[in-house]
Amino acid sequence: MSKPIRKAIFPVAGLGTRFLPATKAMPKEMLTVVDRPIIQHVADEARTGGIEHFIFVTGRNKGVIEDHFDRQFELEEVLRRRNKQEELLNLETHLPKPGATSFTRQQEPLGLGHAVWCAHDIVGRDPFALLLPDVIVLPDGESCLGQMIRVYDGLVEKYPEAKINIIAVEEVAPEETSSYGVVGLAGVEGDRLWRIDSMVEKPAKGTSPSNLIIMGRYILQPEIFDILRYQERGAGNEIQLTDAMRTLMQDQLFFAYKFRGKSYDCGSKLGFLTANVAFALARSDLGPKFGEELKKLAAEVQAKKAAE
Repeated sequence: MSKPIRKAIFPVAGLGTRFLPATKAMPKEMLTVVDRPIIQHVADEARTGGIEHFIFVTGRNKGVIEDHFDRQFELEEVLRRRNKQEELLNLETHLPKPGATSFTRQQEPLGLGHAVWCAHDIVGRDPFALLLPDVIVLPDGESCLGQMIRVYDGLVEKYPEAKINIIAVEEVAPEETSSYGVVGLAGVEGDRLWRIDSMVEKPAKGTSPSNLIIMGRYILQPEIFDILRYQERGAGNEIQLTDAMRTLMQDQLFFAYKFRGKSYDCGSKLGFLTANVAFALARSDLGPKFGEELKKLAAEVQAKKAAE
């Protein structure tokens, strides 16, 4: 019988070169979307989805991420003295429980597959979630990972003798598939759920097997580590997770789940800016006033263009 999903890997060793000079001394994962770092949004998604153990694969100059998920006694004491109860509660809400976080190093930038493998000793032989921190999700109700774990539990019950892997997917226009990893569908399994039999990285236009793209959330079985241990370097001279998943697909079941919500790629400047707008508008304390400010800005831009 498959074990429940209680552990999650967060690969946070990237250099963030697309955001220089902002990321020269600060990890890109600590850039804020509204009032929370990107990595906090992703960790919150995992926690609300049921994750109990958070495993961060870090690199050099990433110590501030570890500090972020620790207590800062001086700050807490100042807030207590000033009777800032709301701020104290906010800090406490986002703080992992003692012993719930682990940190390991990816000492060389050898790709996502290698980063995942770096966590193998901590994960052990349990199935796990993988959340890419460049992607944050504004859910439609239940968190993205929470939806995936619920679907996973249903598939485990349906296929008690099988090993189940799930990839979150999102639908894009057919002409956009050449910019993404795309899944090939083997058949409909349920509502927003498909059995998949292939994955293609950035297919040439007109050759994509579907218009469902891989968006950065996975539930994987521990046998992926056995493959990654000996995985040869692929595209970009890096150890690619997709190559290992293709190999694992020969022996285990893979499913694509079209989650309810909208993802934002905070690894790009446009995606990061869009995420800030979307998350701010979704907040009851900011959305109405911020929406009015956006309308004013849009009117000013249109008036300026009309005057040119």
